[in-house]
Amino acid sequence: MGTLAVGLILIAGVAQDASAVADFRLQDFRGAWHSPGEARAGKPVVLAFLGVDCPLANRYAPKLAELARMFGPRGVVFFGVDANQQDGPAAMGRFARANDLPFPFLKDAGNELADRLKVERTPEVVVLDEKRAVRYRGRIDDQFGPGVHRPAPTRADLSVALEELLAGRAVSVARTDPVGCRIGRIRPPGRGGVTYSNQIARILNARCVACHRPDEIAPFALTTYKQAAGWAEAIGEVIRDGRMPPWHASPEHGKFRNEGRLTDPEKASIEAWLADGSPEGDPRDLPEPPRFVDGWRIPKPDLVVELPRTVEIPAEGVLPYQYFLIDPKLDHDVWVRASQVRPRDPSVVHHLIVFVQAPGRGGSDPLGGDFLAAYSPGMPPRELPEGIAKVIPAGSKLLVQAHYTPRGTPRSDRSVIGLSFADPAAIKKRMTSVAAIKGDLRIPPGVADFRASAEFRANQDYILYSLLPHMHLRGKSFRFEATFPDGRREVLLDVPRYEFDWQNAYLLDEPRPIPEGTIVRCTARFDNSSGNPNNPDPARMVPFGEQTGDEMLVGYMDVALGYQDLSVGPPRVVPRADGRFDVTFRHRPPEGTRTVQIAGSFNRDYSPDQTLMGPDDRGIYAATVPLPAGEYKYKYVHDGKSYRHDPANWRQAGYFNDSVLEVGKVR
Repeated sequence: MGTLAVGLILIAGVAQDASAVADFRLQDFRGAWHSPGEARAGKPVVLAFLGVDCPLANRYAPKLAELARMFGPRGVVFFGVDANQQDGPAAMGRFARANDLPFPFLKDAGNELADRLKVERTPEVVVLDEKRAVRYRGRIDDQFGPGVHRPAPTRADLSVALEELLAGRAVSVARTDPVGCRIGRIRPPGRGGVTYSNQIARILNARCVACHRPDEIAPFALTTYKQAAGWAEAIGEVIRDGRMPPWHASPEHGKFRNEGRLTDPEKASIEAWLADGSPEGDPRDLPEPPRFVDGWRIPKPDLVVELPRTVEIPAEGVLPYQYFLIDPKLDHDVWVRASQVRPRDPSVVHHLIVFVQAPGRGGSDPLGGDFLAAYSPGMPPRELPEGIAKVIPAGSKLLVQAHYTPRGTPRSDRSVIGLSFADPAAIKKRMTSVAAIKGDLRIPPGVADFRASAEFRANQDYILYSLLPHMHLRGKSFRFEATFPDGRREVLLDVPRYEFDWQNAYLLDEPRPIPEGTIVRCTARFDNSSGNPNNPDPARMVPFGEQTGDEMLVGYMDVALGYQDLSVGPPRVVPRADGRFDVTFRHRPPEGTRTVQIAGSFNRDYSPDQTLMGPDDRGIYAATVPLPAGEYKYKYVHDGKSYRHDPANWRQAGYFNDSVLEVGKVR
């Protein structure tokens, strides 16, 4: 008999309704045999069904270990049981060691014990009394579940059941509904037309494998038939529930190029495959696997930086936001076309955001910097459209905000940030971030549906590329709505069910013009009641704040200036023999412009004293102005009346969005 063979399950005259189990013998991941006979006479036995890659099983494993140590001296014997076809002994061993399990971890090969006990999920516990009759089955407690992170359980079901049995009393609540992952059962495959090889692998490659592959953010891989078959029932459940792929935008508003929602034909194919026993089909029908770059999902990074130190995450409690200031030592401006943040331990990283802190700025306030890159579960790496990039000015530092979530065992993380650069000559527009922020947010205690809003007013023409709503544990819904200068109103994005664990950036399918004078209003709803299972304190008046126990209402938007073409280049500066500099201003105005002048701080009263000559065959007007070293603000004047910023210079400052020029300074 192999080392993972299941022992004979003896029924000894007991009805086949799982009301009692006479005996079983199973092997642990080391090959040793175990049975309920290891328990002292008259003492309960706990069978804890676990899966090594199930997030909730990993969340509860340390709690099970704690309970085993608590009740072990009182004679209670715990067994971990793995009935997943996809979990081998090596993976089970890693799981047991990582969670310091003080009890045997058994393999239920062929899921025979799980079938006998009608166990469906991991984690799910079954408690047997001294006669090996089932006295309790279900969850461990109600602290965690899909989308549920209570600060503490409201009922410790397993602990209560054991205390009642040890006291000789009947179990007051003998059954609860378990939550967690479906067990990956072995099922006889059918012969239907939909197989893994001819259809399902293609769907998984397109929708899932970017995250569900080794060393990526998802808790398990879906790159082989064995993996997909083992998770087949779980895949069907999370798709039917709308939990996977993680996408929360209402289909009624907006179109997004990173939409993760499965199509109806894709869902139908998956359901047909599940109904037919998840057959493999002919491996010759498999598609080519997707290709990724050395673990990166962006073009090979030109700059890779890691956090300056390892962060130790405790097993329990709340870890305040961590801030890191990283100096990439850039002596020239660099343009970033793609970015990716890679946690070393994704299980404990709730989010990590990278901001650009320009020279001269200090402190750790992220709202004062430009949003560069981010990670949260479900958020894909960012690759910008052709000709568009974000800039890191020379001398800037990277401010990193990291939010870690304890997961029951001590962990550590030292995340890595990868940036792919663009050729500056190919950049036409600079992408930057703006935001609607409700800094005076205050949510009254006990209110189940509190509404608040914030606005962003466009003070010049923009092009909108993406939207990212941000709230904390009390957030319920979030909506971006634009009111245009002509009075038209349009919902740009509606997230009717906001989830703190899945913070997506929504990339518009087509960039959207936002004319000057447009108001983008962000409306959010919050649940600060005791009915919100994630609420850390329903009795508290909740202010705006970065820590998880506080709340935020921030609507981030990635934009570029509508009137911008960086291909012409900023003014050219050439040193003169007299210590001054010849500054050549070059400008391509809109078609139909007859004259172009310069109004700048180098002129008296900001008057338009210099006239540009042109146009040349490229439509460019030019003039050279001698200037001493210094910082200047300027604008171009079209036909003597229309003042416009320099569309070829991305640097702006002041209420009127003046273009900024530094002369005689090395950048």
